[in-house]
Amino acid sequence: MTTTAPKTAAATTTEATKSLADRARPIVLALFRAVVSFLFLCHGLMGFGLFGGIDNAGGAVPFGQWPGYWATLIEVVGALFVFAGLFTRVFATVLSGVMAYAYFTVHAPEGLLPLHNMGEPAALYAWVFLVIAVVGPGAAALDGLRRR
Repeated sequence: MTTTAPKTAAATTTEATKSLADRARPIVLALFRAVVSFLFLCHGLMGFGLFGGIDNAGGAVPFGQWPGYWATLIEVVGALFVFAGLFTRVFATVLSGVMAYAYFTVHAPEGLLPLHNMGEPAALYAWVFLVIAVVGPGAAALDGLRRR
């Protein structure tokens, strides 16, 4: 038999008693998630030749080429899922790993610092997606509907 302690007025929080920062947090997280995933989607689509492609002349990663084509596919699919807020933590973790892999295999051999090896976007995306994976999707995510 379990008993529950009665709720006190101090223990319950309502929207009216929350601070502005607490009320804005889910909305700001959702906007952050949407903007980052949209930008990352554009980054991924470059691998398929859109937005100037990988060479700024419309070039695409050859179909099936390892690891470029598969990384591009994972980036596009993952960005769509994170944008929608569906399985957000899983896909954000995968995307963080993809970008960490890209940094250490493509950029790091070219120089020690991201400023020298052109790896700033890869490093930033790796950390940003790790933050999304830890903090969650915020408001307006399909994960909320999936849990119901």
